[in-house]
Amino acid sequence: MTEATPARRGGRQLPTSDELRIWRDFIETTAVLSSRLESRLQNDSSLSTGDYAVLLALSEAEGQAMRSSALAAHIGWERSRLSHHLGRMERRGLIRRQECATVPRGAEVLLTTAGAEAFRGATFPHLRAIRELFVDALTPDQVLVAGEIAAALRVHLDALREK
Repeated sequence: MTEATPARRGGRQLPTSDELRIWRDFIETTAVLSSRLESRLQNDSSLSTGDYAVLLALSEAEGQAMRSSALAAHIGWERSRLSHHLGRMERRGLIRRQECATVPRGAEVLLTTAGAEAFRGATFPHLRAIRELFVDALTPDQVLVAGEIAAALRVHLDALREK
């Protein structure tokens, strides 16, 4: 635990002015980064970041298929949000849904050939944008620290969700 953690601050419940300044900078910067990555992905491939997240998960899944509940958990979406998004992707031919053979009333999401092609076509430009907008802005040590910060936040948030 560092001096910045609440337990070391003697029970102070509100962030300091410096912590709030850093928080705002973090939130505003990540919003700009997300917006620019979304715009680049859309312009380069006609895919949204949501489309890309679904296609990435399916492309990495065994058999390029996942149960919809597992897919929702994997990408961190509510099931209703995923269901609406999958409907739009299905109409565009990127995925298809079918009843799960092993789970009654379960649905499985499958990557189509068109979805795999769209994903492959989007990947190189998207990775180039990540390099340009994120990686190139930081030193190698800062990239590692950013990874450590993201991992610490994920562990903390997951622990809070389980309570």
